[in-house]
Amino acid sequence: MAEMNKGDIQRAVQLAMSESVFRKTGKIFVPVASSNRHIHLTTADIEKLFGKGYSLTIQKNLSQPGQYACKEVVTIEGPKGKLEKVRVLGPARSSTQVEISLTDSFKLGVKGVVRMSGDVKGTPGIRIIGPAGTVEAPEGTIVAARHLHLSAEQAALFGLKNGDEVRLSMPGPRAIILDHVAVRCGKGHDMEVHVDTDEANAAGMKSGTMMEILR
Repeated sequence: MAEMNKGDIQRAVQLAMSESVFRKTGKIFVPVASSNRHIHLTTADIEKLFGKGYSLTIQKNLSQPGQYACKEVVTIEGPKGKLEKVRVLGPARSSTQVEISLTDSFKLGVKGVVRMSGDVKGTPGIRIIGPAGTVEAPEGTIVAARHLHLSAEQAALFGLKNGDEVRLSMPGPRAIILDHVAVRCGKGHDMEVHVDTDEANAAGMKSGTMMEILR
């Protein structure tokens, strides 16, 4: 069994506390993670950017089962500017997808289209530059819609299902309520809210902050 690091232990404690509080009070608290700009690549685009037969190198596992941050980074370029050292996330996907913030979209000069991950039809294209080549992606640049990951067991416990929308509240000096938070649950998901850096910075959130689901 792999040794748990400090982040893994903190997360395990948070999830256990969330379920315990719910069983005692009926209130649902979920941890939040701020998602910086990143990119998902197809196998074909990995080879174009890094070389034929290239395999991504795992840097660290992420909170969602089976997903990981890679050592590899790329540059993305739009009509007005570019962003360097954009982290590649694995494993490879069926379509290439670039996830940025609205602030990033202004620098790149592309329209900031808010979409759920995987819904890329009709979204802006972008140039992706790697050490071995360049990819001209015709679409796939999105500002990820805020969403809540839950395992099937967690969703059943809380009485939620895939496709539901919830409202989340965070108290404090920059208290905020987030509407239209989509629930994504099932295999390959585990309890965590994902927001982008713009949303997190506006509220002074830190990764691991607990937010309450408002019924």
